[in-house]
Amino acid sequence: MYRILVPALLLALLAACASPTPYQPVRDGYGYSQQRIEDNRYRVVFRGNSVTPRQVVEDYMLFNAAELTLKNGYDYFEVADRHVDKSTRYLATYNEFAYPTYFHRFPYDYYGGGMYTGNYQPITRYTATADIVLYHGRKPANKVNAYDARDVAQRLGPTIRRPPPPQP
Repeated sequence: MYRILVPALLLALLAACASPTPYQPVRDGYGYSQQRIEDNRYRVVFRGNSVTPRQVVEDYMLFNAAELTLKNGYDYFEVADRHVDKSTRYLATYNEFAYPTYFHRFPYDYYGGGMYTGNYQPITRYTATADIVLYHGRKPANKVNAYDARDVAQRLGPTIRRPPPPQP
């Protein structure tokens, strides 16, 4: 029973200490990444851990696209392709509720009985990916997939949670 209980308690303790993925370059598999495809075309990705909500993952990906646009001297970006992948796995934990049963038959003793129950906890992670094209000038009003980079950065900026500074 301890072989099951101790790992389950350790996993529960680790999950309680977990925090959402901060806005950072990829570290330990989580965070943002960028790939240049052409001169003004990029693929931006944000991967969140199991406690990062889907909306946060999507916002961080858009914020990263806006930062990339401004950093490269452009004014707006258009999303050419965008999708969010959901990855779910299940953590199984088992409990044993044993009731004692003792049989004695020469030459064997038998102790047994019991019932096992299981709990399955879903662990879901989201990854947002977009192919973006960067442009100069004012964003055209008729392009529904175009975003003004300054406006996106200004509106989403206050919601961005960055990692804590390193301790000396």
